[in-house]
Amino acid sequence: MALYMDVHRDVDASVEDVVEAHKKDIEAQEKHGVNYLNYWVDDDEGAVFCLFEGPSKEAGEKVHEEAHGLTADEIFEVEEGT
Repeated sequence: MALYMDVHRDVDASVEDVVEAHKKDIEAQEKHGVNYLNYWVDDDEGAVFCLFEGPSKEAGEKVHEEAHGLTADEIFEVEEGT
């Protein structure tokens, strides 16, 4: 599976809201063959970053759409550095 990082910009949500959204992603991910691994919040910039494994960018987007409707502004295929 490929590794992806998605970026949500101009997020108007608390850290607690992001925690709840991530929990919903975890609940919905299996149906789409996705594994959400981690997420980061930048309160100052209003940005959220989500790291996931999956078959495609679109599969990760479908998880967000189904789980809570908060889709990413950008999704990048990434490789982990050593």
